[in-house]
Amino acid sequence: MGADTGRDPGGLDQYWRRRAIALGGVIGAVGLLAWACAGDGGEEGKPLRNAAATAGPSPSGVPIPSAMPTVTVTATAKVTATPKPAQKPGDACDARDVVVTMAATRETYAAGEQPQFRLTAVNTGGRACTFDVGPRSLDVRVTSGSDRVWSSAQCDRGDGSSIQMLRRGIPYAATITWDRKRGSGRCQGKRLPVRPGTYVAKVHSPDKIKVRKQIFSLR
Repeated sequence: MGADTGRDPGGLDQYWRRRAIALGGVIGAVGLLAWACAGDGGEEGKPLRNAAATAGPSPSGVPIPSAMPTVTVTATAKVTATPKPAQKPGDACDARDVVVTMAATRETYAAGEQPQFRLTAVNTGGRACTFDVGPRSLDVRVTSGSDRVWSSAQCDRGDGSSIQMLRRGIPYAATITWDRKRGSGRCQGKRLPVRPGTYVAKVHSPDKIKVRKQIFSLR
């Protein structure tokens, strides 16, 4: 008989039984670990959610949000423009509402004849207003090239002001006469007559009112 004669036949069965129990424990441990990683019914590959951040049902059955919404308050500065007081009839005209024209009474003046220029001011605004048509506001200047020969403001004997009420669309007209002499200072003392030739008359206005110049000749 061989060397196995006399061994317990049940020893082999117990050996394989212990191996099976050990293998089952390993499989069970692996399965438990896999279940713990997968989470409580979550999708595969997603990390476990923090139980503290997960919203749960409120006692009334209304879901409680997981986080309160953030409220941003923006302060806006409101600037209120102060309206300009409405202008009344009789107030000073807006220079943009006044159209001024000038025309020489002739293109050529004979010897000894004094040139005259007709100034016209028309109010185009919506209300009657006052406007200064005097030489301080509308200075007629006669030039010859770069030489300023005469100025109505220099030779005016008053304060240079003439305030007139201008009604809409009704022109105010005034005539300016030049005595064909040079104006110096306040036109005091001896003034020399000018020579025959071509001269230019322009209107100078502190309000920058544009007026077409006039070209004329003296004989």
